Amino acid sequence: MKFNKKLENIKTYEAGKPIELVVREFGIESKDIVKLASNENPYGCSPKVQKAVTQIVSNMALYPDDSMLKLKSALQKRFDVTDENLIIGSGSDQVIEFIMHAKADSNSKILINSVTFAMYEIYAKHVGAEVIRTTSQEHNLEEFYELYKSEKPEIIFLCTPNNPTGDAIDSVDMLAFLEKIDEDTLVVIDGAYMEYGAFKDKRKSVAPKELVEKFSNVIYLGTFSKAYGLGGMRVGYGIASAPIIKELYKLRPPFNITTLSLEAASIALEDEEFVVNSISSCFSEMQRYEAFATEQKIEMIESYTNFVTLLLPENKNSTELADALLRKGMIVRDLSGYGMNAIRVTVGTPEQNSRFFELTEQLL
Repeated sequence: MKFNKKLENIKTYEAGKPIELVVREFGIESKDIVKLASNENPYGCSPKVQKAVTQIVSNMALYPDDSMLKLKSALQKRFDVTDENLIIGSGSDQVIEFIMHAKADSNSKILINSVTFAMYEIYAKHVGAEVIRTTSQEHNLEEFYELYKSEKPEIIFLCTPNNPTGDAIDSVDMLAFLEKIDEDTLVVIDGAYMEYGAFKDKRKSVAPKELVEKFSNVIYLGTFSKAYGLGGMRVGYGIASAPIIKELYKLRPPFNITTLSLEAASIALEDEEFVVNSISSCFSEMQRYEAFATEQKIEMIESYTNFVTLLLPENKNSTELADALLRKGMIVRDLSGYGMNAIRVTVGTPEQNSRFFELTEQLL
């Protein structure tokens, strides 16, 4: 059977191993497995969300509200934008897919950071676009601008805070960069971890309303999968000028968000206390990772997210370490696929983190 030739150059995205798979492969009981590979909120979601979703399970036989009125109203209130500025996706990566198909084709170039979210490249290859990467590990806006001038990309992706490294761009520097980009080039600001970055350092905070008001060619992406603890519900969103959203809507399938997911995300926005407490606990525990890295003589990239990236010394191999941890029931992310001898570890609960330190110290 023949398939689209574009698929030949596309690698399947590998998500973090699920607990169920580790149970089957290694015979470890699920209660003894710690998953710190997918940057999920270790404290789960707000109890208010759990209660609200339970109360509407009887609605599962009905199609969702495709206007998404309740969730859109909550987002409009949170960011002070209008309905015309919003699009909801099944995770923010679905909005990335809309963007790529709306703006790029086989004659396009896409500019991304050297190490960043893998789905940018995968979706670019869906449409046959050429991917241009910077050489700097962290976002270097001067290098971005030089490549922008020489390569003339259709789309620029800025992931801040960045996955999988955890670094973030100062908002002042970002705004200055955006001022220099022509209106025909779409700039995507991926703020999947923005709640964490803004909490740690206000200089990293990006306001979607300011972007929409100042720039007609910028779209901001957010998600409920991280700080809000709703990774399993798959809800993300894009905020941009009305003309951009209007074009993206032409690609959105009907009923792309489930009834339960819409309710969960809407209620999650109401419980800000839960989110703030989760983020505060994250950065409190991150101090233990900093101390651990110093003790083990491992370099740790300063993180503005809910994960840390640990760069291993030359005499240690990230794939071997990640595999050895996996066999002991500790799931972390090996970053060798990104060209890094490093592991990415979600900052978990105090007990989960203690287990990681114990096992990793033994293996190192």
